[in-house]
Amino acid sequence: MDPATSTPITGDGSPTPEPGDGRRPGYLYRQVAAHLAANPDQVFKVGELTTAIAARSTGAVFEALKKMAAAGYAAHQTGPHRFQITQAGIDAAGAMPPPAPRTPRQGSRGARRRHPVARPNGDLYFPRKLAGATDVDVLRRLREKRIPVLLYGPPGTGKTALVEAAFPDLLTVAGTGDTVVEDFLGNFIPLPDGGFEFVYGPLVTAMREGRALLVDDATLIPPKVLAVLYPAMDGRRVITIPGYRNEHVEACDGFYVVAGHNPGVHGAILTEALASRFDVHIEVTTDWDLARHLGVPSPAVQAAIALNADLAAGRVSWAPQLRELLGFARVRKTLGLAAAIGNLAGRAPEDDRPAVVAALQQHFGADVTALTLGKQR
Repeated sequence: MDPATSTPITGDGSPTPEPGDGRRPGYLYRQVAAHLAANPDQVFKVGELTTAIAARSTGAVFEALKKMAAAGYAAHQTGPHRFQITQAGIDAAGAMPPPAPRTPRQGSRGARRRHPVARPNGDLYFPRKLAGATDVDVLRRLREKRIPVLLYGPPGTGKTALVEAAFPDLLTVAGTGDTVVEDFLGNFIPLPDGGFEFVYGPLVTAMREGRALLVDDATLIPPKVLAVLYPAMDGRRVITIPGYRNEHVEACDGFYVVAGHNPGVHGAILTEALASRFDVHIEVTTDWDLARHLGVPSPAVQAAIALNADLAAGRVSWAPQLRELLGFARVRKTLGLAAAIGNLAGRAPEDDRPAVVAALQQHFGADVTALTLGKQR
């Protein structure tokens, strides 16, 4: 019997067919087993696993996990309930057919969602549609073909989060007007005994280890400094380290460069030399539906949409993006709605604050003031 559905199981461990909701029988059980098997060293809370596989019901996932544990396929820890796959579970999952795609329900919001992807810090990234697939899949396919990508859009729309989700092996150079060549190639650092040691920079490490490299805020970096990237990105795929014996570094398979650009940010200049090095340019904007899905109140989303329309029209220079909206949701959960509204107003640049306050007042129907310390009680 299939522990998740109590349906008969065939000799290879897969459930036999029976009528359902448009999915193959045992879909959730196979989905749970496949995700546990793909992460054998991880111990999952029920809610974490439900989110990871984008299941509709935490209770259904819990039942599948309990029955897996009863069959010896998962170890069950309590206080809180946590599950980790066993070797028997790994073997059984390998014998099962993969979960069939869900049959989307017409007009269902859930049918438009994609399974979240974990970032290195543990936060989840929710992929978005792009070129007939998801943005994460598209970036991975472009990396396979060595097609560099420039992501552009306002700060806080998820450019860095997307790249981190797509490439777990990512290294990053955070660009500023003070970024120098050594930030890419490496530099000498002092040792406790008074000597010096050369430490290779992220560009060299990424080339030698075949890793992805994100040049974040690339258009803030002086063009002469960015030129260090160009021989690594073209057909040569070789650079020289002038400050360290003129050492030559060749790129291994897997080395890949992606850059981020924030148009309109003071000091950001997209030169022709930089733009031409990236064959694909992808605009990244805030996903308003995703913001709602992640718990941002609708009035906050509507205010942000209105302010972004003003931003596009040139009436303001700043508008809340996904980063600010998620911050709003966290502050609301911790300090309450009034504090969250005041905090969002206070995050606006001083010149744009009246417009932000007006938009928040319109959509929340209450007076708004920036979060400010009051008198002692």
